[in-house]
Parts: sequence; C-alpha cells; structure tokens
Amino acid sequence: MQISTDVLVKIARLAALEVGGVAEVTTGNSQNVRGLLGRTGLSKPVLVEMEDGVATVTVHLSAAYGQKIMPLCEKVQENVKQTIQNMTGITVSRVNVIVVGLAQPETQD
Repeated sequence: MQISTDVLVKIARLAALEVGGVAEVTTGNSQNVRGLLGRTGLSKPVLVEMEDGVATVTVHLSAAYGQKIMPLCEKVQENVKQTIQNMTGITVSRVNVIVVGLAQPETQD
C-alpha cells in the first residue's frame, strides 16, 4: 500500500489547525518573494519528506495574538505526529514548526 505525500500534507495541515491558538497554516507574506525568485518548492505551507518509510514534516503557521509560542508549537508537533501515525501507520520522525507570523487580535467595534 502506498500513501501519497499529498495526503500526509493534508492530514498535517488539518491536525495543526485543530490546535487552539493556530490562526492559519501559511507561509506568510514571504511567499510572493519566493515565487519571484523561482523557488516555488519552498512556498508550500506544509512539507512532507519520506525517507525509508519514515516521514519528516515541516509546518509553517501563524499564531493567534496572545498565545505562548513554545507551548503552542509543542502541541502542534504532538498533534501532527499522532494524527499522521494514527491515520496512516507511517512513523513520523520529527515535526518542524515554523511560526511565520501573528494573526491580528479581533478589534471591538
């Protein structure tokens, strides 16, 4: 049985979004700059690399304003790893979380 890395990317994205305090899974504003430089492979918000049947996942996200960043990243790492392993049986060796921005707090009218 073969599971596409595209499926793993979707699982990782949804698992990251399940964690409270994650505003969005995104590469941030630098995506346009990378696109201009022609390095489009770097502009994906979630990257999954497979080596010998073991996955390494990198998730780029924006955190909600006011969140403690380190505990948030640890929760994302754990949820992404557990969700992929539970749904697919594929071992995840590591989950890299890169915080690329902060979501603006909601303004009160």
